[in-house]
Amino acid sequence: MWRRPAITWGLFAHPEASLAALGDVAGREVLELGCGTAYLSGWLARAGARVVALDLSPAQLATARRCQRTIGPAFGLVEADGAVLPVRDAAVDIVVSEYGVAPWCDPDRWLAEAARVLRPDGRLVFLTSSVLAAMCVPAEGGVAGDRLLRGPADLRPVAWPGGGVEHHPSHGEWIALLHANGFTVEALHELTPPAGEDDHAYYEIVSAAWAARWPAEDLWVARRQAK
Repeated sequence: MWRRPAITWGLFAHPEASLAALGDVAGREVLELGCGTAYLSGWLARAGARVVALDLSPAQLATARRCQRTIGPAFGLVEADGAVLPVRDAAVDIVVSEYGVAPWCDPDRWLAEAARVLRPDGRLVFLTSSVLAAMCVPAEGGVAGDRLLRGPADLRPVAWPGGGVEHHPSHGEWIALLHANGFTVEALHELTPPAGEDDHAYYEIVSAAWAARWPAEDLWVARRQAK
């Protein structure tokens, strides 16, 4: 992922150049939440952003540092909780997360922190699984099918085998949460794969055929309201 020449989104690599979710990042202060191996921050840094990437996993950050050394460029990597950010108020222009915090952190907590650290008119961009995908994945895990296996009330949170917990608010709940934290929703991109797309090489949450029928991922773009 670090070696891809441009920013893409989600399981089926939708180009940022087409979606324009982030806008022009050159010279912008960008904070990535739940960065994992930080490939997204790597792309952003190459595009001219001043990036700091946060993750709670030391192992993920160690991989990110190896990628920085072998591929570059360098940028800040910090071990931190996405719901307790070690960042001063109104310090960044863009907060971004590709899955990182949206499914795995309580949205009441991380959205409040994102709002706190963003400057007025700053941008929040985050990618998460669609509610429909979360409704159709079996309780024991595996690939989404064509039957609803849980309702909206069962999605906050969802407990998975092995102790994993995810949060999947409905679209209406996301909008209410964003508004409550001082954001205006600018766009919601419901992502589907291009025609003829193959299944993802290793993520087996949904097949390409499933995602062609029903959006499997939601890319949200919101703006921090000026006080």
